[in-house]
Amino acid sequence: MVEYRIDRHSGVATYVQIVQQTKQALRLGVLEPGDKLPTAREVVEATAINPNTVLKAYRELERDGLVEARRGVGTFVRRGLNTTPADSPLRAELDAWAVRAREAALDRDDVAALFTAVLDEHFAAPDPNGRTDRHSRTDPHELHDRHDRHDLNPGDPS
Repeated sequence: MVEYRIDRHSGVATYVQIVQQTKQALRLGVLEPGDKLPTAREVVEATAINPNTVLKAYRELERDGLVEARRGVGTFVRRGLNTTPADSPLRAELDAWAVRAREAALDRDDVAALFTAVLDEHFAAPDPNGRTDRHSRTDPHELHDRHDRHDLNPGDPS
């Protein structure tokens, strides 16, 4: 069963955190079709959040077709998102990388920033002109020159 962890300092709405954590559990195969989600009462007791917040998250998951509410019984997973099982070799490689990052004294925010940058580079949505990432719009030398000048934000006068 999934156990929700709410980060009140993240700036992410609580219901969105529940949705994201549920989707992550579905992707990793922690939750599978037929599994029952914790009741709103159980989530409230574990996280001290408003029951309406839990219900809002569950409704969004239901609208996405991922879960279904059964009156008087609970909320159940309808379909999974698991394309990469938790025991994937890729996960093992990522785990080893995280160990090396920690040994290199990177904190969680540093690791998240690096990982997000790599994800953005490799999985950016195409722009209207058919380009697949932000780097394709700019000459690599220009990027290097801007980085050397610390002019990463052209609108920033600093």
